[in-house]
Amino acid sequence: MLRAADSSFPERRFVREASAGLEALELLERGRHVARAMARALPESFEDAARIVESSLGPPLERGDGNAMAPFIYLPHVVFVAERGADSFETSMRLQHALTQRFSCEMSIRTFLARWPDETFARLHEWTRDPSVHVRRLVSEGTRSRLPWAMRVPGLVGEPRVVALLDRLKDDPELYVRRSVANNLNDIAKDDPSACVAVCERWSDDASRERRALIRHALRWLVKRGDARALALVGADEPDGVMASGGVSPRRLRWGEVATATIDVRNEAPQPRRVVVDLVVRYVKADGSARPKVFKVAEVTLAPGQRARLSKRVSFVDRSTRKHYPGVHAFEAMISGACTPIGAVTLGLPPARARHADRDPSVAARRSRA
Repeated sequence: MLRAADSSFPERRFVREASAGLEALELLERGRHVARAMARALPESFEDAARIVESSLGPPLERGDGNAMAPFIYLPHVVFVAERGADSFETSMRLQHALTQRFSCEMSIRTFLARWPDETFARLHEWTRDPSVHVRRLVSEGTRSRLPWAMRVPGLVGEPRVVALLDRLKDDPELYVRRSVANNLNDIAKDDPSACVAVCERWSDDASRERRALIRHALRWLVKRGDARALALVGADEPDGVMASGGVSPRRLRWGEVATATIDVRNEAPQPRRVVVDLVVRYVKADGSARPKVFKVAEVTLAPGQRARLSKRVSFVDRSTRKHYPGVHAFEAMISGACTPIGAVTLGLPPARARHADRDPSVAARRSRA
C-alpha cells in the first residue's frame, strides 16, 4: 500500500525490518515494531511522510462496528502518528481524521490531548458534528479517562470540556457513538461518582428512549455497587420490605467446574417494589484476601406478597481476565444495593498442584487426619 502511494518507498527493506522478530511480539508491540519500520522507510519530514501514509489508505469503513480484526492493519499507522507527529498538530489532525475512519485513533489522539490540550479539545468540539460516525465516536472514546490499552492522560479526570463534548453527542443518531458516550461516563463514575450521576440526572429530563438506554449503560458500574442515586435513575425502588434468601450448589468444586446460585426474592412490603438483583462473588485471591465481583442477574417488579426465584451460573474456568485460587468463595444476593449471604463454594487445588499434593506425604497425612 505504501509502495503504491510512493514509488520510491523501499518496500523490500521495510518488509525485512518489519518482519524481523515480529512473531515473538504481542499485538500492541507488533504495532509499535511495524510503525518504527515504517518511520525508517518513510521520508524524514513528517509532513511528507504523512502525505504518503494518507494516500496509501484503503476505503473508509462503512459500519460502526462488527469489522473484527481486519482494521488492525492500521494499528502501525496510529502508532506512527503518535510517535512521529506529536509536534505537527495540523498535519497529525488531518491524518487522524482520515485514519479513524479505517481504525479508531482513540489511542493516538491522547498524545495530542496531553501535548496540545486546548487545540485538541477545540478540534474535537468541531468533530462532534462530523458526517463520519467514526470521527464522532473518536471524540467520546478518545477522551475516556480509563480507556483500555491506552496511555493515561491525568488531565482528563475532572475535565469539564470532556462532559461538554459528551453533551453534544448524547443524542447522536448512531448507537455506536451513544455507547461510547456511556462508556466515557462509566469511566468518570469510577473517579467521581457524583459527577457522573449529576450528568445523568441532568440528561434524564425529557429523555428519549435512546437517551434513557444510554444513561442506564453509563450507570452500570454504580448500579452494581448499590449507589442509591444511580439506582433511582434506573427506576429501582428502595429494597425496604424485600427479603432475599438462596443457596449455591455444588458446595465443593474442582477446577473448571460451574456453580449455580439460586436467589429467592419476596416482597413483604404493602406496596409493589421494583428491584435490581445482582450476585456478588467474593473471589479468593492469591494472597488469601477476597475481592468482590458483581454479576447482573435481573430486574424484577414484585407485587405485595409476590416471590421470584432467579438463578445465575458462575464458571470457575481460568480466563485471561480472571484467575482462580483455591479456598472458600462466598456468594451474596444484592437487592438494590443491600447484600444477603446465600452460601459459599470451596474450590480445590488446580490440577497440577493437586497431582503434586497427591505425591506429597505431608499433604496425604493432613488429608488423613482431616
